[in-house]
Amino acid sequence: MTDEAGPWLVVGLGNPGREYAGNRHNVGFMVAELLAARVGGKFGRHKRAVAEVAEGRLGFGGPKLVLVKPLTYMNLSGGPVVGLAQFHKIPPGRVIAVHDELDIPYGQLRVKCGGGEGGHNGLRSMSKSLGTKDYVRVRFGIGRPPGRQDPADYVLSDFSAAERKELEFLVDRAADVVESVVTKGVEPTQNLYHGA
Repeated sequence: MTDEAGPWLVVGLGNPGREYAGNRHNVGFMVAELLAARVGGKFGRHKRAVAEVAEGRLGFGGPKLVLVKPLTYMNLSGGPVVGLAQFHKIPPGRVIAVHDELDIPYGQLRVKCGGGEGGHNGLRSMSKSLGTKDYVRVRFGIGRPPGRQDPADYVLSDFSAAERKELEFLVDRAADVVESVVTKGVEPTQNLYHGA
């Protein structure tokens, strides 16, 4: 496979800092880190953006991935994303945001291009900075908070012990979904993974 159309920008949404590392809101970071390991990339601080970036190719001579973990906190993720998209000359249609999703049950993965942000501040910031909602989202279901827990507290809490038993497998699957979007496209990926 050739890389004629240029690289892909894969944005793992999350918050920087050790205290947030295991949060539900940081699942995007977890997927980005796994993808970096798969493509042999190593995260390092970018000179021109407040973000950690890793680069690598999918397979031998395959598409190039620019993997991003914004370091601005979730609500300001768009700034580093648009800066890196411009730096690498990547159009919004080749930007993939990997993020937690309250409206999907835990363990389910969904892919879509465009649409609303569903109250997700990281997506809202990206849409505003990119000037469009027409980028790909890989949505990692975390489910709704139990009882009357505030959703803001819920997303900033760690996965439960029961959830952690499956988490590694699900992060691995989410990385597969990202690779499928890059190599096959959004619709074939939806057909492959939405029934699962």
